[in-house]
Amino acid sequence: MEKLELRMYGFVPYNISEIQKGIQFGHTVVEYGLVNHLDNDYLNWAKYNKTFIILNGGTSNHSVDRYREEAFNKGWREDETYVGSMETIKTTLEENDVKIATFYEPDLNDMLSGICFIVDERVFNKKYLGLGDWIVENYGDMIMDNHGFGFNVSRLEKQIKYSEIPKEQKIYQKWVEYIGGEKNVFLRDYLSKFRLA
Repeated sequence: MEKLELRMYGFVPYNISEIQKGIQFGHTVVEYGLVNHLDNDYLNWAKYNKTFIILNGGTSNHSVDRYREEAFNKGWREDETYVGSMETIKTTLEENDVKIATFYEPDLNDMLSGICFIVDERVFNKKYLGLGDWIVENYGDMIMDNHGFGFNVSRLEKQIKYSEIPKEQKIYQKWVEYIGGEKNVFLRDYLSKFRLA
């Protein structure tokens, strides 16, 4: 199999200057390299690709330990403390097994100022079809109705994705494999909701 194109994706807060967005993302990429310097994806990205995609992560209202003591003193649970969207993004990525690095900027009150992770082309390259279009391309003849009429791709996608019918579950799993696994399925959907920083 040929090497997949890789990109270093990540998030920075919206409310820092344009130059700081790049600097904070750079700090985060260095952290990623320190922790993952032997990882094949990192090595391939660093050697062959080197492309950054920096996304708007919204707010960062919470440093590594900020609010925890206050919350403890008030008897709050940790999940009752206020966190910004950067912290929510971090948690969401971790819960979906995305290998990330973070950076907390000392000169910005130790705020979470960067999150980064490597993404392969099956997430961002349009040549890899979404579920509905992939089903049409690979199973179109099978799913045309008896009268030769077409079908609603969006409805078909939902039907196959959430089906409990073994044959349809198998079709969905073939697409998941084609796209690179559940992590890539998650990233395709999740990253589509964000804009560039």
